[in-house]
Amino acid sequence: MTIVEESHTNPLPRWSVGGIFLEALAQRDFNRLAATLESNVRFRALLPPGPMECQGPDAVTEAFRSWFGEPNEFELVDATVGEVGQRLHLSWRLRVRPAPFGIGAGWHVIEQQAYADAGDAIAFIDLLCSGFQAEAARRS
Repeated sequence: MTIVEESHTNPLPRWSVGGIFLEALAQRDFNRLAATLESNVRFRALLPPGPMECQGPDAVTEAFRSWFGEPNEFELVDATVGEVGQRLHLSWRLRVRPAPFGIGAGWHVIEQQAYADAGDAIAFIDLLCSGFQAEAARRS
């Protein structure tokens, strides 16, 4: 029989900071979102146009503001907080109208998956984005 001792050298991710991040995103409170990020946070994203990287809470927050700050109508459809090993897992699906960047006037959905290194604040984020997808007409 093998006994495996739990290592305490790498702290488990703090779900609470993930919840605050998602609440701030849902309310489009970009100042509160920035407050969840460490001063030297690193951000990598794979977006439909291609990869992007930035560093620092101002740059990371500006990325989210550019995606979600302008639509007149904005709904959080679903969000989750969890963990994968030592990483915090965050996911969210949003509906927006109109979509930013001149994509279209109708409703669009977007889903993003993020994996973060986080303790009391988020130090590193890897994000995968679906892009803004035109929503199919709803049936009555």
